[in-house]
Amino acid sequence: MKILILGAGQVGASVAESLVSEKNDVTVVDTSPERLKDLQNQYDLRTVVGNAAHPEILAEAGAADTDMLFAVTASDETNLVASKVAHSVFNIPTRIARIRSTWFERHPELLESDCFSVNHAICPEQIVTEYIAKLIDFPEALQVAEFAGGKIDLVAVRAVEGGPIVRHPLRDLEKLLPTIDVKVAAIYRNDRPLNLAPDTVVHPGDEVFFVAASGHIREVMAHMRQMDRGVGRVIIAGGGNIGLRLARALEGRLMNVKVIEASKRRCEFLAGQLGSTLVLHGDVSSEDLLGDENVDETDLFVSVTNDDEANIMSALLAKRMGARRVIALINRKAYGDLMQGGQIDIAISPAQATLGSLLEHVRRGDVVAVHSVRRGKAEALELIAHGDRKTSRVVGRAIRDIELPPGATIVGIVRGERVIVAEDDGHVIEPDDHVLVFLTQKRMIPRVEKLFEVSVGFF
Repeated sequence: MKILILGAGQVGASVAESLVSEKNDVTVVDTSPERLKDLQNQYDLRTVVGNAAHPEILAEAGAADTDMLFAVTASDETNLVASKVAHSVFNIPTRIARIRSTWFERHPELLESDCFSVNHAICPEQIVTEYIAKLIDFPEALQVAEFAGGKIDLVAVRAVEGGPIVRHPLRDLEKLLPTIDVKVAAIYRNDRPLNLAPDTVVHPGDEVFFVAASGHIREVMAHMRQMDRGVGRVIIAGGGNIGLRLARALEGRLMNVKVIEASKRRCEFLAGQLGSTLVLHGDVSSEDLLGDENVDETDLFVSVTNDDEANIMSALLAKRMGARRVIALINRKAYGDLMQGGQIDIAISPAQATLGSLLEHVRRGDVVAVHSVRRGKAEALELIAHGDRKTSRVVGRAIRDIELPPGATIVGIVRGERVIVAEDDGHVIEPDDHVLVFLTQKRMIPRVEKLFEVSVGFF
């Protein structure tokens, strides 16, 4: 597939890395020669220096025969104009644009073909906000991914000493949870995936991914680790777009929320936008300020400024001063990998959180949802099975009889309103089933996509 990416920032670079690794023909446009040079030094792709909204730059980048456009620059205006030009001048079939302004959420008609011609709009700030909100719902989780409209969840937890399943084989889950269907999708130990079997023993410190119906998640988690109390007190460090969106979301849950923001002018704006949230003017890394605001009694400290170092330092300081759980927004991949699982409980990469929403439109076959997990090292897909036993490699076959590539596991099926957790590999896949596949090796994605494609005359 020929793909044109406008913008070589964190989101654009992450999309480029993922798509190049899957052998797509990728071209990246950006105004910064330095950013483009860095990308070229790392990946096999083409680059063009220039303003992505200019038709001549798009033409130079090969827009005339491009299959898909990702307009993910930092400017809404550039992304919107580029999408319109891509549609009107070059007839690019699929156009995805990064849009930060909430105006377009309220007026989606402006994105239609007779206006800006955006097929799919994404807002990284809103995606990250929803991501953090899910982690607040399940404070013990490392990651929560929804599938099938919220009917079934994939959850990652860190197994700790004292959890009922810890130091027991996976087969004991059936005894511990006799009334709940649960499937362990993967276990990572020392950053490596294990080959799972019924006698695989869960060790303290293991990163365990499991799938269950959404209503059963909390009970399953209680068997992986001791449960924490709910989140009631939250401090948000940083009053930017994500901080504002998160504070608004938490106000609706009747939580005690405080926002710390360094800009006095921004504080005044936040105070006018928020209701019960207390807005504080100050340095997010000020020990005196955090002490005055009783950070030691805080259930969750979330650092979401636009500065990685400030987020890391404030989160580490809050943890040292007694905050029960800390989350830091970290753009640089190396920083995130370094900090995750240490004193910082969860390091969130905005680019990786957004990546799944973007990849949904690239995946071949009928892919409904994509979630990038383990900071982009693995992936979970929701695919719809089509065809019949003659035209499909999966329909009409038991899970055990499907030739899945190495590292791929079918972990769940949603059939109408029914959730089937695939702990039994004798389940037969039917037409229109929503099938959840977990992949520990992203290079196997094309083989999974091909597996679910309908081929006329396939026997």
